[in-house]
Amino acid sequence: MSVARSAAASDGATDLLTDLRFELMPFDSFEGQMDHLPDGATIAITTSPQLGLDATIEWAEKAAEQGFEVSPHIAARYVRDEEHLAEIARRLTDAGITDIFVPGGDREDPIGEFESAYDLLTTLDELDYAFEEVGITGYPEGHEFLDEATLAEAMEKKAPYATYIVTQLCYDPDAVVAWIEEIREQGIDLPVEVGIPGVMKYQRLLNISQKVGVGDSVRFLKKTTGIVGFVRQLVGSRGKYTPDDLIDGLAPYAGDSHYDIRGLHLYTFNQTSDTESWRYGRLEE
Repeated sequence: MSVARSAAASDGATDLLTDLRFELMPFDSFEGQMDHLPDGATIAITTSPQLGLDATIEWAEKAAEQGFEVSPHIAARYVRDEEHLAEIARRLTDAGITDIFVPGGDREDPIGEFESAYDLLTTLDELDYAFEEVGITGYPEGHEFLDEATLAEAMEKKAPYATYIVTQLCYDPDAVVAWIEEIREQGIDLPVEVGIPGVMKYQRLLNISQKVGVGDSVRFLKKTTGIVGFVRQLVGSRGKYTPDDLIDGLAPYAGDSHYDIRGLHLYTFNQTSDTESWRYGRLEE
């Protein structure tokens, strides 16, 4: 690697580790996790299969009140109907929240009339409430239950209603880069936030799984074919995963307008202390 390219990669790593959002699960540990985050950090809040959307909205209101930028997940299959969606939008707007993320949601059967993120996005577009930022999901390593053609069609339909894409967890930077190239060829030019795991200790992940059910902590990992690679890395790392290889692999593309990687989306699994210690260590290198 040339000196210039090495310097660019180093700058890219710094940019990625500076511009990021932290995903938290809306459990009792949420408040303590916020203590480890920088003032004004952006927090994404998942929808819990066990707790539903109420917990997500309540923690979003609390985090916003404490001065954090908040991006709650409004999972389509957990919204009952248009009236319920309007109530959610009203509460978030009243809390000063301007950014939402709209996944389909980890339910086989929707609780109401919304089957997909697209269904919710089109309904939201007709309401009196508007958000400055609306995120949708991307799958660099595919989806366990959906083929590539279906994913591409869904992305094309959702993109006009969104302002950015967040990728599902992926442990292969080359797969992320290749996927971004594919959606650019598809004509989708939305900025991408790359979803990566934070520092993850196997025993702590296991403890979370036992407390909240395997569903909330690892179910979404099974959506991607990358789960096997993750397990291998976690076992190979002797029980502690750090995303250094991901950062180093993505860094050369961080400043490239074609790829338009606008930051990282850290899946913390409510292990923010470990992740922040690692992140600050990288920034000090």
